[in-house]
Amino acid sequence: QVQLVESGGGLVQAGGSLRLSCAASGRTFSSYVMGWFRQAPGKEREFVAGINRGGTGTRYGDSAKGRFTISRDNAKNTVYLQLNSLEPEDTAVYYCAAEQNNILVSTRPLSYDYWGQGTQVTVSS
Repeated sequence: QVQLVESGGGLVQAGGSLRLSCAASGRTFSSYVMGWFRQAPGKEREFVAGINRGGTGTRYGDSAKGRFTISRDNAKNTVYLQLNSLEPEDTAVYYCAAEQNNILVSTRPLSYDYWGQGTQVTVSS
């Protein structure tokens, strides 16, 4: 089992940047595929980005391509999401998640076994 704690959210103006972090407990972090999702009020949870166990493969949702970057540091049990060129439409609660049974990154929330509590990102116009 793994526990996930996100941080780094906040209020930023349009065009600004944030770096989200997700710290994982336990000594098996490198065995999990990690993903970032977001959910805005009244909308479904949306896949943002994912990264494989070794950090050598990534996958992005359409809204993230070219603006967001996912990375991980297995020595620090942490996954990151760099958010650049933020837009008001990026306002949402951002969640990190861990998937233990697959090798490839899934875009489906149901594929993930563990979730953090979320961190709020608010982008003002």
